[in-house]
Amino acid sequence: MGPEATRGAGNPAATGEERFSLTTERRADAVVLTLSGELDHDTAGPLREALERHVGQGARRILVDFGPLSFCDSTGLNVLLHARLAAQEAGGRIELAALRPPVARMFEITGAEAVFQVYAGVDEALADERPA
Repeated sequence: MGPEATRGAGNPAATGEERFSLTTERRADAVVLTLSGELDHDTAGPLREALERHVGQGARRILVDFGPLSFCDSTGLNVLLHARLAAQEAGGRIELAALRPPVARMFEITGAEAVFQVYAGVDEALADERPA
């Protein structure tokens, strides 16, 4: 399955580009959601919908790639925490990769890094073959 992009979240910037985008791709045993731009109250909808859809379809492993993401606020964190609980109830898991320093700091301060498996990058995460 090739990458599937979701765009159009948030208000267009002065350049006409969207503030947030999400790409979905099946890699190895995981659904990889790559986030770009800014994840906040105005742009969290596509991530919430993608997580609900993949958990609902029985995905056992969802890897959220934060590499291209420049900002995440508490709304984005809450979306991930709620999805984590739903995934656990369904027998799956949500993992995080490539947290950039500002985003990583928010996860550290809130203690959320302790409830997610966090990897330095997507390749490292995909190489970890522990069962769901």
